[in-house]
Amino acid sequence: MKALDRIKEKMKAEDLSAILVTNEKNIRYLCGFSFTDGFLLITETVNYLVTDFRYFEEAKRKASSSFDVVMPDLRTAFVADIFAGLSTKNVGYEDFSVTCAEYRELSEKYTVSFRPIGDMILSAREAKSESELSKIAAAQKITDAAFSHVLKLLTPQITEIEVALELEYFMRRNGADGIAFETIAVSGDASALPHGHPRPIPLRNGFLTMDFGAVYEGYCSDMTRTVVIGRADAEMRRLYGMVLAAQKAALELAALGVSCAAMDKVARDLIDAAGYKGCFGHSLGHGVGLDIHESPRLSARAGERRLTLGDVVTVEPGIYLEGKYGCRIEDMIAVTRDGIRNFTQSPKELIEIF
Repeated sequence: MKALDRIKEKMKAEDLSAILVTNEKNIRYLCGFSFTDGFLLITETVNYLVTDFRYFEEAKRKASSSFDVVMPDLRTAFVADIFAGLSTKNVGYEDFSVTCAEYRELSEKYTVSFRPIGDMILSAREAKSESELSKIAAAQKITDAAFSHVLKLLTPQITEIEVALELEYFMRRNGADGIAFETIAVSGDASALPHGHPRPIPLRNGFLTMDFGAVYEGYCSDMTRTVVIGRADAEMRRLYGMVLAAQKAALELAALGVSCAAMDKVARDLIDAAGYKGCFGHSLGHGVGLDIHESPRLSARAGERRLTLGDVVTVEPGIYLEGKYGCRIEDMIAVTRDGIRNFTQSPKELIEIF
């Protein structure tokens, strides 16, 4: 079933005659076109893409044929006319992204009953279609290639910022729309910071953690690899081996119907039992799609949520020793009828750069 059809069904179940879609990622999900000035107005019978002159021509070419692309001179009057013809005055709005000021403005402009739709669209986005999966795969292919590229450039003289820039430049040059998030490239004691910022300093001996991703046709990829600058000592090898073992255990468990909390637990229990209790302070993973962080979460707080067909999630255990160093290994997988599909093809054996 198409995304728009699923939303129409949910609208009917919630007794909504229309919904106003203003979140840019949700707009792209429903109409296939991304723009920054306008909105979607979806009713029981007609769907409108409302924009301005800057996007009008491109929207007519790229947006789904299910939408009438319009460029009204007075948007408020146009929307008021549509609302006047609704069978009921119940109109959904995106309370997860609409600010209090924006809601107040809507309420003052229109004489309808605005109702929050919560995660109506976000939950529909969780199960990825084949088309979405192909875009995520393309984004990850670019990301894998960037890792192979940067390995050839690593020397003790290159700076953390230069590593991050090389990864980003390679991804853009090789087909990415952009980067999925701010690239992490941190070495030495800074590798103990799960979301550390690249510094304008040469790479420090020890672990170098690189967490990065590409965007391809709106869809994100996400991967982390940790390498060693110099030689790894016995403790570093043991720590790296435990992170890899925890990730492999979680990947082996992953399958349709498996508890998201159980995924987190199998990796966390291994790390805790190895003497690193308290050193894995974040969740095992998160959903990926149009946003870099989506549902579901692989976390102890995931409740009853289980992996469902089409879920795309990261699996990224880590161990971080405060003031010393840290290591994280991250793959991105999709849940299939027969198990999982691992999009990430970069090697995971310990790599030393010396």
